[in-house]
Amino acid sequence: LSHSSPLVLTVVLVLAGLVSITYFLRAGSYFQDPLFCVFVAFSFTSAVDLIISLEEDGFVSGFAEVYVREGEPYLRTAHGIMICYWDGLVHYGLYLAMITAMSQRKSYRSLGLFWLGSLMMSIVVFLLGNLIGKYSSDISPAFLLNVPYVLIPIWAGVKLFQQPRALPCLTAEQVAEEQRKWLHQRPQDVVLVLLLLLVAAFTFFRGMVILDCPADSCFEYIYQHEPYLRDPVAYPKVQMLLYLFYVLPFFCLCIYGLLRPGCSWMPDWSLVFAGAVAQAQFSHLGSSLHSRTPFPYQTPEDVWWSFLITNVLYALGPQLLALRCLRRP
Repeated sequence: LSHSSPLVLTVVLVLAGLVSITYFLRAGSYFQDPLFCVFVAFSFTSAVDLIISLEEDGFVSGFAEVYVREGEPYLRTAHGIMICYWDGLVHYGLYLAMITAMSQRKSYRSLGLFWLGSLMMSIVVFLLGNLIGKYSSDISPAFLLNVPYVLIPIWAGVKLFQQPRALPCLTAEQVAEEQRKWLHQRPQDVVLVLLLLLVAAFTFFRGMVILDCPADSCFEYIYQHEPYLRDPVAYPKVQMLLYLFYVLPFFCLCIYGLLRPGCSWMPDWSLVFAGAVAQAQFSHLGSSLHSRTPFPYQTPEDVWWSFLITNVLYALGPQLLALRCLRRP
C-alpha cells in the first residue's frame, strides 16, 4: 500500500464491506431507518479520523501514517487535524446519540439537522481549500474518497427535512397572541437581535479583510490579530468567504425573523447553521493556535484572549438562536 491507487482501492473495499454488513444486519433487526447504515459507516470513519488526529499530534503512532502520507497529506495541516478531532469526537457522539434514538423509537431530527450543517461546512471548506490552496498539487485518487461526504449528506438532509417536526403543545390562539408581542416585550429576543447584529458586523468585516480591503483597520487586523487568514493553505480564506456570502445573509434573515415572529423555516435552519458555525469556529480557532500552523501565521500571544473571546462569542450566537427556537418555537 505504498502507492495511492491500491490504498484507495483498499479503503473502498473496506467501506463497501462495512456498508454491506450493516445493511444485512439492519434488514433483520428493528433498525428500519435507511439512515442507520449511513450513521454506522460514518461512525467508523469518525473513529479513523480520531486516530489520524491523535497520531499527527504525537499521542499514538503507527496506525495511519501510510494513509496520510500517500493518500491525503493535507490532513497533516492544522486545519486537517482540527476537522479530524471534530469528526472523531463531536460527529461520533452525534452518530451514537442518533442510533440510540432510533433504537428507542425517538425523534433524532434536531440532532440530525445540527450534524448536517456541521458536516457540510467541514467538507466544503476542506475540499475547496485542497483544490485552491498550496496542497492542490498533492491531490491524488484518495481525494475522491471525500465525494460520498458531499453526496450522502445531501440525501440524508432531504430525509431529515421530510421527518415530521415536533409541534408545541399550544393552541392557535396562544401562538397568535405570542406573535403579536412587540420586540421590547420579548427581552430574550432583544438580546439575540443585538448579538446577531454584532456577529453580522464582524462577519462582514472579516469578509472585507479576506478580500484585501485597503482600509487601515483591515490591514492591522490581518497582520496583528488574525494572521492565520493569510495562511497559503487557503482554508481560512474559504471559510471567511462562506461566512460572508452564506452565513451573513442568514443572520440578516434571522434578525428579520426575530423582529417579525412566524417564520416557520427558522427552527430547522437555525439548527443547520448552528452546527455549521460551531464546526467552523472550532477548526478556525484551533488552527490559528496549533503548532502545525507556520509561526508567522499563528495568533500572536499578546492578542490571544481577545481572539479567543471574539471567536467564542461568534460561535455562541447561532447556538443561542437555535436553543431559543427549540425551546419556544
